[in-house]
Amino acid sequence: MLGEFILLKICLSLCCSKVTDNAKNSLASLKRENPRLEPTLAIIQAHNDQMIQEANKNFAKEIGLRVIHICLPEGSTKDEIVSEILRLNKDPNVQGLALDLPESLYNSKVLNAVKPEKDVDGLSSVNLGRLVHSDVRDCLVPPTVCAVMELLEDIGGKKVLLVGVRGAEGAALQSVLQRQGAAVLSCHWEAPQLQSELRHADAVVFGTTKPDNVPVSGIKPGATVINCAHDPLSEKHSYGQQNNPAAEKTVGSLAVAMRMQNMVKNVERWIQSQQYRKWNLHSLKLQPLSPVPSDIEISRAQSPKAVDVLAKEIGLLTDEIEIYGQTKAKVRLSLLERLKDQPDGKYVLVAGITPTPLGEGKSTVTVGLVQALTAHLNINSFACLRQPSQGPTFGVKGGAAGGGYAQVIPMEEFNLHLTGDIHAITAANNLLAAAIDARILHENTQSDKRLGIHKTDPEALTEEEISKFVRLDIDPSTITWQRVVDTNDRFLRKITVGQANTEKGFVRQAQFDIAVASEIMAILALTTSLQDMKERLGRMVVANDKKGEPVTAEDLGVTGALAVLMKDAIKPTLMQTLEGTPVFVHAGPFANIAHGNSSVLADKIALKLVGEKGFVVTEAGFGADIGMEKFFNIKCRASGLVPSVVVLVATVRALKMHGGGPNVTAGAPLKKEYTEENLQLVADGCCNLQKQIQITQLFGVPVVVALNVFKTDSPAEVDLVCKIAKESGAFDAVPCNHWSVGGKGAIKLAQAVEKAANQKNSFKYLYSLELPIVEKIRIIAQKVYGAQDIELSPVAQSQVDRYTRQGFGNLPICMAKTHLSLSHQPERKGVPTGFILPISDVRASIGAGFIYPLVGTMSTMPGLPTRPCFYDIDLDPITEQVKGLF
Repeated sequence: MLGEFILLKICLSLCCSKVTDNAKNSLASLKRENPRLEPTLAIIQAHNDQMIQEANKNFAKEIGLRVIHICLPEGSTKDEIVSEILRLNKDPNVQGLALDLPESLYNSKVLNAVKPEKDVDGLSSVNLGRLVHSDVRDCLVPPTVCAVMELLEDIGGKKVLLVGVRGAEGAALQSVLQRQGAAVLSCHWEAPQLQSELRHADAVVFGTTKPDNVPVSGIKPGATVINCAHDPLSEKHSYGQQNNPAAEKTVGSLAVAMRMQNMVKNVERWIQSQQYRKWNLHSLKLQPLSPVPSDIEISRAQSPKAVDVLAKEIGLLTDEIEIYGQTKAKVRLSLLERLKDQPDGKYVLVAGITPTPLGEGKSTVTVGLVQALTAHLNINSFACLRQPSQGPTFGVKGGAAGGGYAQVIPMEEFNLHLTGDIHAITAANNLLAAAIDARILHENTQSDKRLGIHKTDPEALTEEEISKFVRLDIDPSTITWQRVVDTNDRFLRKITVGQANTEKGFVRQAQFDIAVASEIMAILALTTSLQDMKERLGRMVVANDKKGEPVTAEDLGVTGALAVLMKDAIKPTLMQTLEGTPVFVHAGPFANIAHGNSSVLADKIALKLVGEKGFVVTEAGFGADIGMEKFFNIKCRASGLVPSVVVLVATVRALKMHGGGPNVTAGAPLKKEYTEENLQLVADGCCNLQKQIQITQLFGVPVVVALNVFKTDSPAEVDLVCKIAKESGAFDAVPCNHWSVGGKGAIKLAQAVEKAANQKNSFKYLYSLELPIVEKIRIIAQKVYGAQDIELSPVAQSQVDRYTRQGFGNLPICMAKTHLSLSHQPERKGVPTGFILPISDVRASIGAGFIYPLVGTMSTMPGLPTRPCFYDIDLDPITEQVKGLF
């Protein structure tokens, strides 16, 4: 008997060694391929058995795993254990989770709280379902079951009796045994047939400790007896009769070794999950109607996919999204680290010719293009769009989700609130504004000794040192930081603050800007990480002190609070097009005093998700002379990304205007020149298209012209535009009908873009940052706008001198100019020449990282028109549907 026991111990030790060596070698191979890998197993323990804890630690150490034990007190409730499980589920540094609990705490609520991807013990319903249905590639066999199967010899056709083997572990063991050809019978300890079955079983597995009042006798001679009760390291072996000894084996340490082997398998699956995933996107079908219904009717007629389904289709992990409702989700920046080695896709910019006041459909082209690429050509693509301000939505412009059968859905969610980013910007902006005025008030009304000196020996400070330490000495006349609100409100363009008696007479004139004009919005659009955003927020210059030195948000001690308010806004929002293709909506800076592009982070994440052969399509505000120039010289410098293709959007309507057609006014019917064929007007107006193509060529990027076709355009007019565009250097020129039929109407454009992306690309910036501020302005004015020269006002020259002296001379330039003409005069259409570009003022967004010269006056607070859009917007109180958005 003793010899047999020793032999069993040796066999068990050999089994453990074999399992441990295999796991150790597998993990070592994974670590060689992933040098920064530090796999971590978390074990929740709710008992005081130190032997189990030590066994886990020893096996883990030998294999090369990191183990953390969460030791909960005995008597912990199931809810307390579930709470700890949910916390560890969210920990990205934990790849595996196991439970060592008293038997009474193992139930479906506890087991199913463990995230299936982290379930090392394999006892969740998801894992068991896969195991039972033979999906062995995507499941883990529970460690105890693995140990039992290792200890059992060939069992094909043999009878195996399971005694007291219950719950998830019992179901898993029974399934695996049956798959190996065993005849399995299960009974509990009190079963009347227990003694009879023991005499006939070829193998017996005890799952729980034998009750004292239950005899066990008559086990079949030569039968294998395995004890896998929940005291796995126990060496008790008393189930066999003295006169009929049955060789009993305990799973003991072998089960612990198997757990570690499962953990290594889990790490391997985790590594695979972190790698780029091929898309499995199912597009939504369109049934275009004629005439084309309103945008909101089209949007509402389509049933969008649940956003978690879309996220999974494009390779996002469940812990990389934060869901807002059914159709929106924030995407976490951790994805960039996961896919850092994944090559970027192709980067496409949609720009336009100098537009009419009606706009020429850049957003519609952007959406139509990605619908064509993904839904019709099966090429991964992402649209990256700006978030619209609610000011224009309720004012004169309406929504900004594209239009017709090429739009982002649901359009009312796209245009209203979204995920609250603009509200976060408003809160952060106004906190900083409040901090400025409060600091001035307190410095003017309190002595230095009441302003928060915390030194070990304040008596050692001189009066001058105390003053330097606590006073910013802000010059109120130099404050450039304004309060903001996301509403068009012309009566806030000039206000007076500080009129209450409590402000003790410190009154000053100020103003409100619209929220998207805040420098914080520009920072959100240009930042590359949370750390970068925090640094940029701290660098924002809000005023000068009385010595002429800049005062920053960091000086005011508000940087950390601003970062807290913006910590969720930095994550791009995932939505979808009408055809179910993915869209990122993120940031919406002004296109005049800022750069007018969506965020760098959205582009970077999208470029990783689409894969090397995919496309990311983003849009530049206004015409190519403004939005595209800023995209290249400001956004591309911040991101380090290189564009592959420019899509230049044109319309026959806009070209006729540039050819000498009558004025186009928003809200007024178009004159007959725009609704009837007029080839001469089109030909004359193509000078603007040719100029915008030349501007694109300055940056060395191939350009494809997308002609947005309207029903009033004649075939001859369309052909003429495409012919002139190609003759003027465009790689291709394609008429598009996506507004009326969806992605199908932009297939030829998508094919042209794909071909152009494979052309030689010699991208370059227009100017060196080392040049003086004035010279950089002159280069843009002459090479892009076609000006003869520039002329700075005394105020502008003074500001240039100040910024140069303060060390800001090496920043890029962000021209604030009308978008309705290449010149500074909106009424001058076509290609004006010989003009002097007047620079009335020069300002700076130091945190965002650019200098912005003002060409004429720029309003940063729109007003409401005579008949605002809000007259048509309503809510159905029964269905809760929004009406009147367009």
